[in-house]
This record gives sequence, structure tokens and C-alpha cells, in this order.
Amino acid sequence: MTQRTAVGICRARRRRLAALLGDDTLAVVPTAPQRLRNADTDYPYRWDSHFHYLTEFPEPDAVLVVCGGKKAHSILFCRPCDPERERWEGPRCGAERAIERYGVDEAWDIAELDRKMPELMAEYRVLASPMGQESWDQRLQVWWHAMRGQARRGIRAPESWLDLADCLGEMRLIKDARELQSMRRAADISARAHLRAMKATRAGRHEFAIEAELLHEFRVQGAAGPAYPSIVAGGENACILHYVDNQARLRDGDLLLIDAACEWRGYAADITRTFPVNGRFSAPQRDLYEIVLASQSAALAQIRVGKRVSAYHDAAVAVLAQGLLDLGLCSGTLDEVLETQAYRRFYMHRTGHWLGRDVHDVGRYLDAQGKPRKLESGMVLTVEPGLYIGSEEGVPAAFRGTGIRIEDDVVVGDKGHEVLTGAVPKTVEEIEAWMADTRHH
Repeated sequence: MTQRTAVGICRARRRRLAALLGDDTLAVVPTAPQRLRNADTDYPYRWDSHFHYLTEFPEPDAVLVVCGGKKAHSILFCRPCDPERERWEGPRCGAERAIERYGVDEAWDIAELDRKMPELMAEYRVLASPMGQESWDQRLQVWWHAMRGQARRGIRAPESWLDLADCLGEMRLIKDARELQSMRRAADISARAHLRAMKATRAGRHEFAIEAELLHEFRVQGAAGPAYPSIVAGGENACILHYVDNQARLRDGDLLLIDAACEWRGYAADITRTFPVNGRFSAPQRDLYEIVLASQSAALAQIRVGKRVSAYHDAAVAVLAQGLLDLGLCSGTLDEVLETQAYRRFYMHRTGHWLGRDVHDVGRYLDAQGKPRKLESGMVLTVEPGLYIGSEEGVPAAFRGTGIRIEDDVVVGDKGHEVLTGAVPKTVEEIEAWMADTRHH
């Protein structure tokens, strides 16, 4: 994909945003700030997802302004070129080159933002921006109140302030061909990392050593790094849904849950696999695992255009609940377990979420009537049922301390769906065969 193509795609997105907003709205989208790690050292920089979706401009200290309506005029504020700083931090684009490189109509030094914004805002009735960034919200309010204080001079401030997050979320929800290409690559690299981690797993190794195998594969394949903190949870640690300590030693006879994936050119993958540290499932582990796998299969069967986004969760829950009944972990009838949500003792999260530039990506889950929305071609989501059997009293000893989750990334298509992450073994037989084979090499 050439830079010219990327420029054209981003320009089309800005025009679409302008058309959605209409002639009376001015949109302001800042990128993420640089974050201080300690002393004079920053965290590795990552831009704001909304901002990058509209520009693909990679530098901090930048703001995009989009003038709504048919004009679709876009303005980028960015850092100036500075040879001294660039010697330390790397090259900057600068306003002079931003128009050609990123296809904006106008570009200014970021130092001009406070002077230019009131001038721009005075031409519009509605100001739109992604709300929720406290420092940025305050800055907009400063401009707004300053303008209102000059009303006697004929300066008109916008009459209302619109949260732009929902509009951008709906735009980002349907992925185009270029986005799907990036997500397939992220999934492929992440799958390679899971295979490497499975091959490296042995009793006595630490969780962080297996995490290192994942991170190595992400970087050696050219990914930016992990899309989220990697979960490498052995034994009962897998019952902690967002476990990221990754310090424990792996034990023979335990399962290992790995929830990890990379980010590729701004797009995330999200994979979870659970497998035995010693390469062989015990009978109780297998019983639980087969229930989770069957629930995922039931969920996947519900993913196609026109189905409601709630359908795959409901299908997974029905299978999990019946499995818990069959193993004596729940009591009563299936209808009773579903109605009382007794299954939530062992399955307490939803079966998936949108996936894209963010791991928990943007976009509404409900339609205008408040019902779960219908799936459309180009949506990407995760399918991740699980069971988490802690060591509390009343749980049969054979099942205690067992956490299992199976997660794949799925594209909704016109003729069904596409699983992006199927390269990682998932059935009991596939997992045991893979681990047995790799341990002999």
C-alpha cells in the first residue's frame, strides 16, 4: 500500500466525517499526548486512534480540525521542524510538508493553535470533539469562554458542544479492505507467537519466560509490540480475568492460559489459547475444555450478516450452562440456570467485543431502538467464551483452580464469517499433537 493510497483513504474519511457533521459543525480531534515515564524518560509513543484513523500522522503534539459540510476543509496543527530537537528525537514533518505528505488542505505550527482556534470556532454553531480527555476538554472550554466574553464585539461562540466519539466509532466499526489486510497480518504474527509460546512451555519455567517468547516473535516479525498487556496465567492464575503479573512458576499438571497478541500498523489482534503445561490434558481438564470449545463453536455459528450481536453470546452461554449442569457445577434445569444466571459464578464476562485499532474497539452495540444491533459485513469481533473454576468450597476438587478461555478474531462477511486466528491449534487433539511433536525437535 503506497503513501499516496493512504493519503487518499484518509482524505476520504475526513470528507465522510465532514458530510456526516454538516455545514454548521467544526470538528477538533487531538492526538494522544506524550506520557512521562519517569524523570526525563517518556513511555513509547502511540498516537490517538481516532486521530490516526483520520490522518495517519504519527507525531505527538498534533491536532486535526475538520470543517463540516460540503467544503470538507481539513487543517493540521503540528510541531515545527527543529534540527536541534530532531538530532535527539528523529525527524519531524513540519507544517511545510504536511499538506503534501498527509493530504490536508492547510497546516499550521502547533504554537498557533490557541490563536487560530477561536477564529475558526466563530464560524460555526456546533463544536465537536471526542470528550473525556480532561486536559483537552478544559482547553476547549477556555477557548469557548473567552469567545463568550467578547460577545459585545460581535464574536459568536458555538452554541453547543457535541461528543464526536460516537460518530467516529460508527465510522471505524466497518473495516475496509486495507484495514482487514492489516488485521490479517496482526493475526498471523500473533498466531506465530502463540505457537512459539506453546513450543517453549515446560514445567518449571516462569510465566514471564513464556511472555518473552511472545514478545520476541512480535518484534522479530516487525510488529510494534503487544496490542495489550500479555496474560500468561498458569494454574489458578487463569481464574483472574486480567492477570498480568506473569511471575509464577509453571507446574506440571496445570493448564496455561495465554491471552496475547500484537499490534500491526495500528490494528490489534486478540488471541487466547489454553493448553496443558506438560502437553496432556487430564480427564477433568478435558471435560471442561470441551465444553468451552463447544460453546465457541455454537457462538461462531451465529456470526453472519443480519444476526444480532447478542446472538453469539446467548448461544455460547446456553452450551456453557448445560455443560456446568452435566458436570454437577450447577444444579436445576437449563432454563433455571439461564434465568437465574447461576452460570455467572464460573463465566462472568461477555463472549466478545469489537476489534480494530483498539483491542476493545469503538462502535455501538445497540441500535436506535435500544436492541442489540445486527451484524454487518466488515465488522470484526472476538469470540471468547471461558470457564473459571476457582478453589472455593463446594467445587469438586478435580475442577478447582482451572481457568480456560478460547478466543479468536472473526470478520463478518457477506457469506458467513472469516476466522483470522485459526492457525493456532484449538481442539484437544490438535493441541496435544502439536506439543508432542514440538517437544521432540
